Amino acid sequence: MKRLFILPMVVLAFFACKKESKQQHAQDEGPQLIFKVKLDSTQQRLDQFGQPQEISAGNAAQNPRFNWIALHSIELVPNEYTPFEQGDMIYFADYVMEGGMKSIVFDKLKQVKNGEIVFKIPIKDVVPGTYKYIRSSVACQNYDFDFQANNFNMVGTISSFVGHMTYITSYKIKSQTVNVNASKMQGYYGVEIPAIPPYYSGEVIQGQTPSTTVVNPISQTSPLPSGSCTVTGTFPQPFTITGNEKNDVVIDLSFSINKSFEWKDPDGNGIYNPLDGDTVVDMGLRGLIPIVH
Repeated sequence: MKRLFILPMVVLAFFACKKESKQQHAQDEGPQLIFKVKLDSTQQRLDQFGQPQEISAGNAAQNPRFNWIALHSIELVPNEYTPFEQGDMIYFADYVMEGGMKSIVFDKLKQVKNGEIVFKIPIKDVVPGTYKYIRSSVACQNYDFDFQANNFNMVGTISSFVGHMTYITSYKIKSQTVNVNASKMQGYYGVEIPAIPPYYSGEVIQGQTPSTTVVNPISQTSPLPSGSCTVTGTFPQPFTITGNEKNDVVIDLSFSINKSFEWKDPDGNGIYNPLDGDTVVDMGLRGLIPIVH
């Protein structure tokens, strides 16, 4: 299986840096704006422009079973002309600078399960206004997937780093820990393959996908930087914050994981067979709907 993957190793010095953001001042004072993660395998599958998309010819895909996900930012966006990061930046996790590029600090990310709170902020600290869109940068995903090898039906676990660039000291996939101590470009991943006693002891394989789908329905008027994994979602109805709210407001960041694990399927059997030449081509989330409660 190792022939299917490549391991790019980049060793760079880095300098600590931190963006001033609202979580530094967030306290449980008064009504809160609360963001939760929702991972929905039934939500519509979209392409990079926010249009419905079927599986590409010659490919196959499956719904991954998420263990956790980590977000890097949350931005409320007034309209389709709002430039990237020029809306109300509600949440922004740590990063470092390497070679003039921002690199997400994996060790500082909050790992959350489906339905858990990512971040909350007092409503008094949110810029009052009406927002049509939301942008959220997805940094890392960890999930289980099905595959077949030598006629064995197996379950693997993957940590997929889909942020633009991520500095990783080490990370745990399922039971195995991978030491990196370097920055990795978008699409880097590690897969833990379980053992089949007494024939196979299991292993960890590292690789790089050629592309990552990033959904942005307002790409014509508000494009994203190259390599960004900031998913843009449209509020079903424009979302208004007055600053006078008396109760908590909850927003579910509902991400589509509908067939988000996609591979080349030369034999067309719809089963991921890495030993038969099936290769992973995409792990990007397939849409975002902010649902207000």
